[in-house]
Amino acid sequence: MLGSVERVVLHVDLDQFIVAVELLRHPELRGRPVLVGGSGDPTQRGVVAGASYEARRFGVRSGTPLRTAAARCPEAVFLPADRETYLAASEDVMAALREVGGIVEVAGWDEAFMLVDTDDAERTARFVQQHVRERTALACSVGIGDNKLRAKLASGLAKPAGVFRLDVSNWVEVMADRPTDALWGVGAKTAKKLAARGIATVGELAATPMADLAGEFGPNIGPWLVALAHGYDSTPVTDEPYQARSHGREVTFQRDLHDVAAVRAEIARLSRTVADDLAADDALARRVVVTVRDSRFATRTHGVSLSEPTRDAAAIAAAARTALDRFPLDRPVRLVGVRAEIDRSGAAR
Repeated sequence: MLGSVERVVLHVDLDQFIVAVELLRHPELRGRPVLVGGSGDPTQRGVVAGASYEARRFGVRSGTPLRTAAARCPEAVFLPADRETYLAASEDVMAALREVGGIVEVAGWDEAFMLVDTDDAERTARFVQQHVRERTALACSVGIGDNKLRAKLASGLAKPAGVFRLDVSNWVEVMADRPTDALWGVGAKTAKKLAARGIATVGELAATPMADLAGEFGPNIGPWLVALAHGYDSTPVTDEPYQARSHGREVTFQRDLHDVAAVRAEIARLSRTVADDLAADDALARRVVVTVRDSRFATRTHGVSLSEPTRDAAAIAAAARTALDRFPLDRPVRLVGVRAEIDRSGAAR
């Protein structure tokens, strides 16, 4: 006899996505530590974009410098990043999810939320996994929740290639003893501030009066943190087209730049590329942020708000130059980046 129909949120998270796409092209590398990033040459500067589970055992993660990754995992196979191939694979996955039915919200190129009505949530989640694998040959983990927060955390607990349910019935059992940064939305800095107040776990945060945190974190963020610790999330699943919050490009120089004019030229080039990315996404920028990392690995950012939302390359480049002028540039430069924060106040024009 079938059970009653319930409405659940699924969070579909592709396992080691970038590496998994590469393994479809290089099946002979399965079971080996594989790292994807930069040009694929670990002797050059760059960072890891994707790491296989075998490589992660050596302490290598996305964002690890390639040279550090090579030192930690000398047996790793390094492959160059291929952004367009990953985007195409992502589109195939999202198309497969839409074939299942329900509401599908694309949350990134390797994850999506689904709102579905089902009489057996776990069976539905297993079906989603099977369907994605049949259509794309890629594996995914699926979290089942009664809201987006719980579904998102559940998929992390399901990895790799598993299914896990996290809802009001087992929230305290599963989450209470975990550190506060296990919550989606709580980063290392916030966790450190909470720890300084004697709040180390999700359960301790949940037991904290909202008013106690309003002073330090603000009247909105403070109570929101406590609500998170209770597993509360009212954000709806929507099938509106996914739009990134920002578009950014950066470059790591193989040799530090000593010439300020060369740094300015790179900022101008990156600004043009970001403008092209905005145009491709039919988006407008409201703010431009420049990142500079010097030879001592000190990383700083400065941003400039635009007088009006735009994707004009000249306007974005001018804002980036203004931001760059706020850096002392008194040391050799290792990396520069330009990021355009997207305007969401109205339609693109």
